[in-house]
Amino acid sequence: MASLEELRTIRIAKLDLLKKAGMEAYPAKIPRDFCLADARGNFKDYESSKKPVSISGRIMAIRGQGAILFVVLDDGKSTFQAVIKKDVLDSKLFELFTNAVDIGDIISVTGTFFTTNRGEQSISVASWTMASKSLLPLPEKWHGLTDPDEKFRKRYLDFIMDLESREIFKKKAKFWHVIRNFFEGHGFLEVETPTLEVTTGGAEARPFITHHNDFDMDVYLRISVGELWQKHLIASGFQKTFEIGRVYRNEGTSPEHAQEFTNLEFYWAYADYQDGMKLVQELYQIIAKEVFGTMKFSVKGHSFDLSGDWPSIDYAEEINKQTKIDINKADNNQLMKKIKELGIEYDGNNRERLVDTLWKYCRKNISGPVFLINHPILVAPLAKSIQGKEIVQMFQPIIAGSEIGKGYSELNDPIDQRKRFEAQKKLIESGDQEAMMSDLDFVEMLEHGMPPTCGFGFGDRLFTVLIGKPLRETQMFPLMKPKK
Repeated sequence: MASLEELRTIRIAKLDLLKKAGMEAYPAKIPRDFCLADARGNFKDYESSKKPVSISGRIMAIRGQGAILFVVLDDGKSTFQAVIKKDVLDSKLFELFTNAVDIGDIISVTGTFFTTNRGEQSISVASWTMASKSLLPLPEKWHGLTDPDEKFRKRYLDFIMDLESREIFKKKAKFWHVIRNFFEGHGFLEVETPTLEVTTGGAEARPFITHHNDFDMDVYLRISVGELWQKHLIASGFQKTFEIGRVYRNEGTSPEHAQEFTNLEFYWAYADYQDGMKLVQELYQIIAKEVFGTMKFSVKGHSFDLSGDWPSIDYAEEINKQTKIDINKADNNQLMKKIKELGIEYDGNNRERLVDTLWKYCRKNISGPVFLINHPILVAPLAKSIQGKEIVQMFQPIIAGSEIGKGYSELNDPIDQRKRFEAQKKLIESGDQEAMMSDLDFVEMLEHGMPPTCGFGFGDRLFTVLIGKPLRETQMFPLMKPKK
């Protein structure tokens, strides 16, 4: 079998053949009347007109030999068969095609449409021209890119060879389109907030740090879609806002985690977490119906139906039900003992991390859809508490063992918020790299008054769960380590 370099040398020789024949190998423009999907959709009209038309695409297969060749073209939207006959095409063009063209080349063909004896929609080629000569071969048709790393490094080849990969991203584009339409239809204003921040806010995660040369100071890439900024907008009189944007978290990689991904957050003045649950349920059901065409899913070993009203489950009660430990009464040593007993790997020994670790163990066993409610205050530093209790007005949709979003009645008591930031500061000082940074400008804003508000955020994970793929496979260009 020839090496890639040997194949490249052979193709460069074919490039020289094109040049000698006076044909550009990389022209700026080629004859093309319409895309291949249009060719298929309006085939009967084009066929009956008998008028010459021009179409183009990448050659995915060449069959036949001698006086007739069958060429499969693909332009990313559809495929179409070009039939090249020696007695129809100019002899020099026919000879040039057989000697200089390879699978992987992008060409334009001009001719008339007809239907073969086998019923295949085709074009009888009267002339052709090169659009882009490929110097390297495509992956083997039936196996494509089998190395996962190569699949992500060379997405262009993956998309050329694997129709399913292409369809994932067409569906993902529709996913965000449906979401944007939903919020605009419900009177929300789309906004843009900073991606570079002096302090990170809105989530508990390790940030990326970069340097602002002009101001000569370190800044952070945001870890939420402008949660604190959107609350500034709510305080200023905007009653409904949302943002779809990229967030960055300097954390580990897993089927559900990446360092860069797309999130949405909305904020709704004069609404509480119960209003938020109703809106989120409606949104998720519309996404399922319009993007996936079903309410019933089977993914990751879970089966669930998103239709109807979703029940709620209590945070502490669910942990007690699955692990037989009461997080409201157990001390840190008892929590650590239970975690070790269950064989769970964990990082950090402060109470917030221990409780969260137990919850994550339990979460994997819940198919849903359910709303998780009544979280302890210590795991929700920005949520309004339930009066007289150490729990907050927070909700999380749980689907297929995953948290698919987080929302709450926003804390708008500046004194309480300052205390919670101080508690988070102590966690940072104790070595917790995911604790939330204090934002005293935000506290000052609250001192001017922010109306009761419900906020909620979710991201790419919802799409990955519903389509049944790891997060990395639903990112067009996931970050990869450079090859050594």
